[in-house]
Amino acid sequence: MEHSHARIAAGSHVTNDIRIYREATMQTATCQQTWIDGLNRGDVSVADNVFAAQCVIHINGSPDPNLSVAGFKQMLTGLLAAFPDLRITIEDQIDAGNKVATRWVAEGTNSAPFGTAPATGRRVRVDGLILDHVTDGRIVERWEQWDQAGMMQQLGLA
Repeated sequence: MEHSHARIAAGSHVTNDIRIYREATMQTATCQQTWIDGLNRGDVSVADNVFAAQCVIHINGSPDPNLSVAGFKQMLTGLLAAFPDLRITIEDQIDAGNKVATRWVAEGTNSAPFGTAPATGRRVRVDGLILDHVTDGRIVERWEQWDQAGMMQQLGLA
């Protein structure tokens, strides 16, 4: 009898671990979707609810590859001004506890100056990848790569 009781107790522990893992995974996916929804509304202030205050955003190929949340918001404000109809769609997502990998695509029309370049009126489609580390429902570190060269080619700037 004691042996089967130990098995039930161990099984309950495993079930609890699975429940905790599922909750963490759901928080991670919800965090990412909240961010994308905010960007699609043109609302970069959502970053304050999604990213931890000390979060570092690593963007490959960026002039400043290690941005603070404030720096990231500033960069995205400029991007959204240049592409006011920008829409981001999550194509694939893999959640693993406190990590989430996301493959996204963004489409929009360059209808305002982009950095020092005048508006081209051209539509672009850009693919990207994100790896987020999430703790307590907030992104604490992000690694992001997107096809910057492809975007510049589509705009006729490269």
